Parts: sequence; C-alpha cells; structure tokens
Amino acid sequence: MQIDIAGETLELLPARAAWWPRQRLLVVADVHFGKAAAFRAGGLPVPHGTTSQNLAALDALLASRPARGIVFLGDFLHARSSQAGATLAALRAWRLRHADLALTLVRGNHDAHAGDPPADLGLAVVDEPWQLDPFAFGHHPRPSAGPHLLCGHLHPVHHLAWGGERLRLPCFVVGPQRTVLPAFGAFTGGHPVTPADDDRLFVATDDAVFAVPR
Repeated sequence: MQIDIAGETLELLPARAAWWPRQRLLVVADVHFGKAAAFRAGGLPVPHGTTSQNLAALDALLASRPARGIVFLGDFLHARSSQAGATLAALRAWRLRHADLALTLVRGNHDAHAGDPPADLGLAVVDEPWQLDPFAFGHHPRPSAGPHLLCGHLHPVHHLAWGGERLRLPCFVVGPQRTVLPAFGAFTGGHPVTPADDDRLFVATDDAVFAVPR
C-alpha cells in the first residue's frame, strides 16, 4: 500500500514495516528482541525461537527491498535480561551478514531499561525525535507540530467483523501529523486503537495491506 505523506511516498508493508523508497530506508517499530528470554528468566514457560523468527522476518524484508538502512523506532531489546548470550549471538551473526547496512535505533521506553545494544552490533543509537526531513522518527506518539512523526509504542491492532467472524489484525494509524507503526516483533501482542476523526487505518494481513473503510 503506497501512501503520500509530507510530499514523500511511503509503502506500508504486510510485514508490519514501512519502506521509504527515496532514502532506501526500512522503518520498523517495537521488535523487542529477547522478550521471550526475559520471560523465561522470570520463570514463565514461553516458547523459544522468537529472536530467530524476527531476524528471518528482517531478512525477508531486505530480500524484497534494496535497503541501505533500517531505522528501529524504539524497543529494540525488551529488558536487561534480553542481553542474554544466545540472543546476542544471534544478533551478532545476523549483523555480520549485513555488515554494510546502516542501522539506527531511536531509543524507546524499554531501551531505557534494557540498555543500549552492544557496540559491536553497529547501531547508531539516538534519542527521540531523530529527524531526516521531512520526517521525524520517534518511539512515543507524542503530538508533533513539526515534521511528520513516524513512531511506534502502541502496538496498534484493529478488529474486523464479518459474518459472525472477528479478526484481530495489526494496523498502521496514519494521521495528519504522525503515523504509528504496528509492532514488528513476533512476541509483542497488540492493543486495539480508536482512531481520531482525521486518522486513517491500514490493516496488515499476511500478504497485503488495505485501508479500513470509515
């Protein structure tokens, strides 16, 4: 799904990411690497493999778009305990395969607790808002009177009802001053959103993004 924002074309992708063709940048929010590991460290029996799943999803995006970089809109790591050996080893192996890729992390609330990723992962870590005209990149969907804000944090989902069936789908919330991306991570959950009158909702299925009628 292509949309025009601030004079630029963005593509909203089924993989719950955005693509900025002119800058050749992928934008993802709320990966929460190591969230399952943090839960297991707390004694909760949650599944293994979510880090590998998230990295495979990033690989699929990179195979589909000629990206020069990725901007992570906060919550790269879930918690301090996410910096476990197995999680970091998987991230380092992935980074070696994409050594030329420019990675930027705009710190979110979980990053404040987890700490910055190790330096050898090669991420430029910045505070919000980080600006690359005509956009600002942040984690929290704060009001913005300046550049159009691309952000995350809310993990937005939307419920569709049809013929007695209900679907709960991740969604992009596009307003006049900000766009909220769905959570990219495989183990992140979601929260229903109530759009403002001037918001547009775009839901992501496995293979398409489409606008929700108002």
